[in-house]
Amino acid sequence: MRNIKLTIEYDGTRFYGWQKQPNVITVQEEIEKAINKITGEEIKIIGAGRTDRGVHAKAQVANFNTASRIPADRIKFALNSQLPEDISIKESEEVGEDFHSRYSAVGKEYRYLVYNNKTRSPLLRNYAYYVPYKLDVENIKAASKYFIDTYDFKGFMSSGSSVKDTVRTIYDFSVLKKDSTIEFRIKGNGFLYNMVRIIVGTLIEVGNNKIKVEDIPNIIKSKDRSNAGHTALPQGLYLYRVYYNNSEIRK
Repeated sequence: MRNIKLTIEYDGTRFYGWQKQPNVITVQEEIEKAINKITGEEIKIIGAGRTDRGVHAKAQVANFNTASRIPADRIKFALNSQLPEDISIKESEEVGEDFHSRYSAVGKEYRYLVYNNKTRSPLLRNYAYYVPYKLDVENIKAASKYFIDTYDFKGFMSSGSSVKDTVRTIYDFSVLKKDSTIEFRIKGNGFLYNMVRIIVGTLIEVGNNKIKVEDIPNIIKSKDRSNAGHTALPQGLYLYRVYYNNSEIRK
């Protein structure tokens, strides 16, 4: 059996997230169906992480075992011929049998896009969080720096998660503004359920003067979800990269 690693880009708009579920359309199910068509095998792929309904991915990673002899670098073309247009396999390669897309990962980078304008953009309605009121981006930038370090981020996790260890490390966090768009780039060794969206929601409230910049450290220390801001909408979130090398994630 060969272990095949896939790097996947997808528009999450019409999917009920990554993970296969009954009676709804998911990214995992679409890729497994495509694998079945080209190999004849019933295969379950392993994803580096789950993305929620409406969330996008620039470089999700998955792997699967197969007896197929299709050359590894040709698998992406075979799969893309069977996949819908909102999913694309960007790379396919054979990796060692010990590679696991989830457990071998040392971290991830997410990006979040906010469209900040008095009038909405129909073209960005599925790809950015529309915020119609003016935001103080300098305050947002200042507040974002408080998240960089190792903390217990329990207060930035939505209910419904069974995770017991809520300590995570944020290596880098930058906020960039261009015209009416604000992009949040956050890199860490792992993220809790809805953690990025809650952090962004909190920073939006900083930008709207509902939360003070200097309150962020105490909000983190409190580990109380009610002290943090709202959960930003899913369509602005992108899984941008999965890291498998510690030196790369710390750059």
